[in-house]
Order: sequence, then structure tokens, then C-alpha cells
Amino acid sequence: MYVKAKKSLGQHFLKDLGIARRIVESLTIEEGAGTKEGAIGVTDVIEVGPGTGVLTQYLIEDPKIRLTVAEIDRESVEYLKIHFPQLGERLLEGDFLRMDLAKQFDDKFLVIGNFPYNISSQIFFKVIDYKERVPMVVGMIQKEVAERLASPPGKKNYGILSVLLQTWYDIEYLFTVDEHVFSPPPKVKSAVIRLKRNTRESIDCDERLFKMVVKTSFNQRRKAIRNSIKPLLNGVVLSDSYLLGQRPEQLSVEEFIELTRFIASAI
Repeated sequence: MYVKAKKSLGQHFLKDLGIARRIVESLTIEEGAGTKEGAIGVTDVIEVGPGTGVLTQYLIEDPKIRLTVAEIDRESVEYLKIHFPQLGERLLEGDFLRMDLAKQFDDKFLVIGNFPYNISSQIFFKVIDYKERVPMVVGMIQKEVAERLASPPGKKNYGILSVLLQTWYDIEYLFTVDEHVFSPPPKVKSAVIRLKRNTRESIDCDERLFKMVVKTSFNQRRKAIRNSIKPLLNGVVLSDSYLLGQRPEQLSVEEFIELTRFIASAI
């Protein structure tokens, strides 16, 4: 059965099995990383957008992994049913972004995938929503996006997702993947990154306001913070702070938390 890559779904099928195995091996299974009650030593893993199963074939053979896959493309679903019948009910047909993962998994779970370029950022926003249950993510994404997620403060590609993900995860840029190993080849290079949940249990500020402050600040990233956050203030004039004179890409996660507390005290 032939599965045609669909531009509307951002599909680029990985052909290089060596790279596929390397991606899977980057998902380090640690004790307690994603175990299900009654199945000690088995880790729940969800693969996003398996396509024709180039990663699936290695994930499914690992006895330490209980694999679930989420695929929106009907052709790919039929292909997976034929080639990986052992998935059974753990082959989920539908939009990963709309799935209630709390209903799919009793406990923690890991996330892996050759993520479609057109929804990769949305996938990471969804991971943040499940941060207490997702201790690790390994994903292949557009190189530019990977650099952005792993970027430290002070760099021009440091942005909204950089801050929000780095609040909860340690991010590693693992390796770059060239265009020619895909069918069809994308116009840009790809990269594989790994997110590991850090030790932060909470942030010392209102989390909803924190997200608003980060997003509002970067919406006008060339402006100083005192100007970019005006939409949040409803006319309130803030007292002076060194944070207000900075541009958003200059602030660390801890400084954004401090900025959020400062704004909360004023509004």
C-alpha cells in the first residue's frame, strides 16, 4: 500500500532508517518516567504523526514501551493497521491537538514524533498543558524552530515558546537532519530536540498571567517591556523597575516570573 505525503498535513516521510533509530534511541526510558499501574517497568509512549511507521517499527519492538500512536491521515491509518496490527486500539485516528490525553493514559507518558512542521509549535503548547504528566519529549522539527526552543536569553530567536517551555523543561538540541533523507524533501533542514522535565513544581506567580505577560511582551519584541505590556495594564502606570527597560529577549525565565509578580502587584 502506498501512502502519498500530503502538503496540507505538513507530511515529509523520513527515509533514513539510521536516523529513525537514532531518534528513537534519544527517548531515554528512565525508571518511573511513564509507568502505568500494574505494569511496572513499562513506559507509556505516544507517537504523534507516525505516517508509514518509520519510528513505530523501532518503538513497538521495545519491551519497555507501551506504544500508542496518533494519526490524522486516513491513508496512513490504513497502512499502520496493515503493517502494525499489534497496535490494536492504541492506534488513535484523529487530531492529536484535540485529543484528551488524560483519558488515554492513567499516569505519565512520553511524547515522540517526526512532528509536522505546520503544527509543531501547537504540539509543544499542548505538552505544556500536560507538563505534570509528560516527563520527556523527543521530536524532529524544523531546524529554525528547534534553535528557537533551545535558545538562551539574549539571542534574537529567543521567544514565547523558548520561555514557556524552558520554564518547565531542560531542552537539548541533539542533531541536525538534512533535507534529502525525506520524501518529499522539505525546503529547510530539520533537527531533533529532547525536552526533559525539570525539577520546578510551580512558579511563584499567577501562571495564567505569566503566560499573558510572556506572549504580550514578545508581540512587540523590539520595544522595551514598559511599552510592549501596556495592553495588560488598562491604563495603570507602573513604578520604575530595571525590568521595564529591557526588551523581552533579554529576560530569563526567572526575570519573567519576577516581572509577572511586579505587574500583579500593580493591577
